[in-house]
Amino acid sequence: MERVEFCAIRRKLGKTQSQLAQLLGTSLKAVQSFEQGWRNVPVHIERQMFFLLAMKNSANTQPAPCWEVEKCPAATRERCPAWEFRCGNLCWFINGTICHGETRGDWSKKMEACRTCRVFGSVIKGLEG
Repeated sequence: MERVEFCAIRRKLGKTQSQLAQLLGTSLKAVQSFEQGWRNVPVHIERQMFFLLAMKNSANTQPAPCWEVEKCPAATRERCPAWEFRCGNLCWFINGTICHGETRGDWSKKMEACRTCRVFGSVIKGLEG
């Protein structure tokens, strides 16, 4: 996650740096460092930021699950953690999901694939840096 995206999500959430630090369980100095680009945003913070954004975005709507959006075959769907835990709108949040027939080895590879997906695209839609 780049600093510009981090800042955009904080603004979309309507939080001050201090409020966001509290939500993320980190220090104000860390949030300031992420926004200035002095420190890279750790994976656990990136995941929390996207999760909070997804919850804010879906407060009034229930997005279609990924297996419907991507038209996953039953055999694939039944092996996928997103299906197993019935969280198809949070598939990008869960490691080990089977997207386009394969799993991704780590978070960065997963997010690379997710950023081209319509399900995750609906989470970050409307973010301006």
